[in-house]
Amino acid sequence: MKIVISGAGEVGSAIARYLSQEGADITVIDQRADLVRQLAETIDVTTVVGHASHPDVLERAGLRDADMLIAVTYADEVNMIACEIANALFKVPTKIARVRSQVYLDPSWSDLFTQRGIPIDVIISPEVEVARAIKRRIEVPGALDIIPLADDKVRLVGVRCSAQTPILSTPLRQLTSLFPEMKIVVVGIKRGDRVIVPKAEDEMFEGDDVYFVVASDQCQRALAAFGHEEPATRRSVILGGGNIGLFVARQLEREHPEIRVTMIENDRARAEFLSREFKNAVVINGDAMNPDILTEAGIHQAETAIAVTQHDEINVLSSLLAKRKGAQRVITLVNQSGYNTLMGDLEIDVVVNPRSITVSRILQHVRRGRIHSVHTVQENFGELIEADAMQTSPMVGKPLREVNLPTGCRFGAIIRDGKLITPRGETVVATGDRIVLFAAKDAVKKVEKLFSVRLEYF
Repeated sequence: MKIVISGAGEVGSAIARYLSQEGADITVIDQRADLVRQLAETIDVTTVVGHASHPDVLERAGLRDADMLIAVTYADEVNMIACEIANALFKVPTKIARVRSQVYLDPSWSDLFTQRGIPIDVIISPEVEVARAIKRRIEVPGALDIIPLADDKVRLVGVRCSAQTPILSTPLRQLTSLFPEMKIVVVGIKRGDRVIVPKAEDEMFEGDDVYFVVASDQCQRALAAFGHEEPATRRSVILGGGNIGLFVARQLEREHPEIRVTMIENDRARAEFLSREFKNAVVINGDAMNPDILTEAGIHQAETAIAVTQHDEINVLSSLLAKRKGAQRVITLVNQSGYNTLMGDLEIDVVVNPRSITVSRILQHVRRGRIHSVHTVQENFGELIEADAMQTSPMVGKPLREVNLPTGCRFGAIIRDGKLITPRGETVVATGDRIVLFAAKDAVKKVEKLFSVRLEYF
């Protein structure tokens, strides 16, 4: 499978790394020679230096023989033109583009991205995806991450174990006897820099990030079992009124009118614009790093503070200040992955990484076939795969304890005829079952054999 990626920034590089590890033929285009040189030195990809929307550059990149174009440069217009050229001149079957400006995505222009207009098959809007991810975390207090699966019949939930977690130092096999009615499976543990795909004898310790798959209607009970019974958000302060802050506030106003939203925006003109956008949200023109402004915004009464300015440093520092001023929990937007190693030592409850969210969203559309969705879990942690079991699969018709599961994999859930089955050793997989499976980063490629279908792109 041949894929051309235009843009060697953080998102383009991350996608190239993922797909090259799975054996795809990848070519990356960027006009910054230093970026493509660095990429070529670290992973097995072909690189082309040039403008990603110029026909001659696209032809040099092999677009004439490509199965897919993924356009993720920083310029929306370059991404759109690249897709148009890919369709008109090279007949590329699938075109994915990152489009950040919401002007293009306004429903008033719904005919823009069609075969008669700009032929883009999948449009990814990072700001919208990040805002949705933040909203999910607001809706489920205590969760580091939450991903709905199988039409939201089950969810992947990430939590951090604290000294108050009642099931510390408890072998996982005892969870069944402790919570016999709960459909929950722990699929991954992050302990420092280690990724652990747990066995029945493994235990959880203070400071671990634990990921489990649970029935959606039992999500709150599962969080309580991990010592997370944080109060629901009734007051939220958003630090930063850019597109992400705007989208979060819009979603909360539309879907959670019971939440009182206050937004702090430093730019006066932007603040005036935002104040006209909302019926109920309060917009304050001021610096989120100013303690007096935070007090005016009622930070001491807020269950949740959300730092989403355009600067990582401001997000981290304003989050710490908000926590010190009384916010019960903080959600912090961090673009640079280098900050991730520091977050565990700070009083930051949830870190949201736009790159990881964007890459995960793109991969969902890249992988097709029997693979319904693939979700990247944290940086270099692993992936949650949702797929159908085919008749030819080696897992079908035998108890799970007899399935030769690759090292680094763990079953999370099985959905059969719309009903959730918690996988146990005696569980037998049937043809057509929807399987939810966690795979550590190094094991993703081996999972294809379980489903007797490659993690294909078509």
